[in-house]
Parts: sequence; C-alpha cells; structure tokens
Amino acid sequence: MSQSNAGMLHTLGRIRKNWGLYLLLLPAAVLLLLFAYIPMYGVLIAFKDYSPATGILESPWAGFNYFEKFFNSYQFDITIKNTLVISLYSIATFPIPIMLALMINQMRANRFKQVFQTVTYMPHFISTVVMVGLILILLSPGNGLLGNLFRLFGAEAPNLIGSAGMFSSLYVWTDVWQHAGWDSIIYIAALSAVDPSLYEAAKVDGASRWQRIRYIDMPMLLPTAITLLILRIGGLLGVGFEKVYLMQNNLNISSSEVIATYVYKIGLLSSQYSFSSAINLFNTVINFILLILVNQAAKKYSENSLW
Repeated sequence: MSQSNAGMLHTLGRIRKNWGLYLLLLPAAVLLLLFAYIPMYGVLIAFKDYSPATGILESPWAGFNYFEKFFNSYQFDITIKNTLVISLYSIATFPIPIMLALMINQMRANRFKQVFQTVTYMPHFISTVVMVGLILILLSPGNGLLGNLFRLFGAEAPNLIGSAGMFSSLYVWTDVWQHAGWDSIIYIAALSAVDPSLYEAAKVDGASRWQRIRYIDMPMLLPTAITLLILRIGGLLGVGFEKVYLMQNNLNISSSEVIATYVYKIGLLSSQYSFSSAINLFNTVINFILLILVNQAAKKYSENSLW
C-alpha cells in the first residue's frame, strides 16, 4: 500500500472515530464556504470593465488597467502614506496591553483588581459611532468640553478635530483607551497558567518583583505576543474604515484618507466598481505577503509562528 493511501485511510479512520466533533464543525465549515470562498470569484471584477447590467462573467476584460490607474493616480502616495502612518503608529502601542496585563497580575487586593480590570475593558463595548461622537463632543472647539475649558481661562481652544497633524494621534490613542483593557485579557489568561510554585521558588531565591516579571511572566507571554504581533503586521494596510470615515472632515482629509475610505468613495459613491476592486485586491495581496514574510521571520528567529 502506498504512503498516500495509508495516510488517507488513517484520516478516514480519525473522522470515523470522532464523527461527532466533525459534525459540530460542519455548520461553521459550510458558512465559511458559502460566505468566504464561493464569493471569491468576485475578484474578477478587478480585471474587467464591470457593469452590473452585463454581470461579472459577461463584462469585457481590462487586464491590469485599473491597477496601473491606481499606481499612477495622485491618491496612491497619499492613501498608502496615511494608511502606513496610522498602522505603524498603532503597532507602536502594541506593548501597552502587555504592560497592563503585567500590572493587573501584580495586584494583590482581589477586589481592587477585579474592579480595575472591569473598568479598563468596559470601553471596548462602546460602539465606534458612539466613540467618535464622544470624541467630537469632548474636543469640539466650539461647544465641547475642551472649548469650554479654554474659554473659562479666556483662551481660544485648538481645533484638534480639524487638525491634519493630530488625526493619527487622536485615532490611535482613543483606540488604545477603548481596546487596551480588552486586549490585555488574553495576556492575563496566559499569566494565569503560570505555576504558583515558580513564584514561591523565585521569592525563596531572593528574586525581586521586577526579576519575577522578567524571568517568569515575560517568557510566558512571549508566544502569545509574537502570534498577535504577526497577525497585527499581517493587517498593516487594513486600517479600519468606520472610525476613520466618521472622524474624517475637509480639514484633516490630507491625513485621514486611507485605502479603506478611498475604496468606499470610489466604489460605492462614484460607482467605479472595477477600480475599487483593484485597489482592494492590491491591499489584500500586500497584507497576505506581509503576513507570510513576518511569519517566516518569526519562525526563523524564534520558536513561535502561525504555521
């Protein structure tokens, strides 16, 4: 019997043995197939002069015309630069949830620890629309909290919402406030798996609190942190659309026009479906390449990787 046949029989035997588990997996697999893989033929729009009247298959081929159009457009440099600035700025804040998890893990008063953890992850449940509404209410130079405080001292409030230079900072740090507590939960879960006897032994050996964090907690968090960092870098050009679009205005658009908002305006508002599909496909391909490269680098220089 060939090796491939033996492997197939082994696989079938495992499926037969654990058929109940595979049955539970079936609905998720069907949904993934129907809503993720079957619609992928729609990427053909990027290579065609698509018209809703003629359909995807009947529309004439355009080749790489729309990709060239994007690369040669004045918006190419602007959208790529703004997307990279916001993404890299966000990645720079990656250690904050780790530090928050380490701080929570060091708290000894259980009641205070529970309250503090709850308070830090509650903002995660605020919707993006409400979050942007809060930003506008607080930072509005006219009738917002910031404007009223400045007027209280006889000064004029800066228009932070309309400042192109402040857009990335507002986006990133409000995101940190909203999601750092929630993102720290996975690191807290990893720290909960540490054997308490390791801390006891470290105390007996005279290790300080910082040394316990460095030699016990940090190595425990490293595999989780590397995995999440790989996924984060793999989505480098995937800056979220909703929050950027809601915070965008005519004054800050030079810093807030990212790939996602440009695709929306070109595709849905201007009905240039093929052009927007080409831009989005370019974005996806770059993210996929980055994911593979970062995963290979992590695999080469550490023992942790996605595959």
